[in-house]
Amino acid sequence: MSLFRKFLNPKSKSDKGQDDSDKSDRGKYMPDVKLPTDERFMLNFKNNGGKFLYCENEKEVIDAFDNILLENDWYEKPTCCFDPNLKSKFDKFNLEFNKSGDAAFFLSTCEYLIANDGSILISSNQIKEKRFNELPSNFIILASTSQLVDTIGEGLRGIKFNNKERIPSNITTIKSFETQKEGNFMSYGSSTKNLYLLLLEDL
Repeated sequence: MSLFRKFLNPKSKSDKGQDDSDKSDRGKYMPDVKLPTDERFMLNFKNNGGKFLYCENEKEVIDAFDNILLENDWYEKPTCCFDPNLKSKFDKFNLEFNKSGDAAFFLSTCEYLIANDGSILISSNQIKEKRFNELPSNFIILASTSQLVDTIGEGLRGIKFNNKERIPSNITTIKSFETQKEGNFMSYGSSTKNLYLLLLEDL
């Protein structure tokens, strides 16, 4: 089963039945079981409308990236990217790299992945001094499992620790993602993005 098919059909009927039976075994007033950090992030991220693809190695990252381009017809299209390492990693796809918001999608890394609310923590290291509305509406974010943390506070401490010489500016989170549903009043006025997350296992 391909990663895309696995994502598009995340739960089978038998899985749902298992979940229902697990819930019925616990009393109504019992505290919720705290899921591991990675499971909480995946659940909250997908509930926010993000598209999640887990990759065990670099080859799967390249294959998943290829599938995203194919699904959206983004081959040989303008691509907003500020990271020279990502340009080098994906240079075989004949993308027209630029630094403009007038592009098919934005390709980037991130600072941390926040499990508690399924958000992605970024800074000027990734988006420079750009505002979200100055970037393309489609994002492809490359991250690794070592970037998973429980809270925004942990992520902010990590940024401070990793940037002792100069703390980056423009620190913010992305947690409002576009879905296929139109007219969702809950996201009115927010900078929603159609976001794909390629998560590489590195632990």
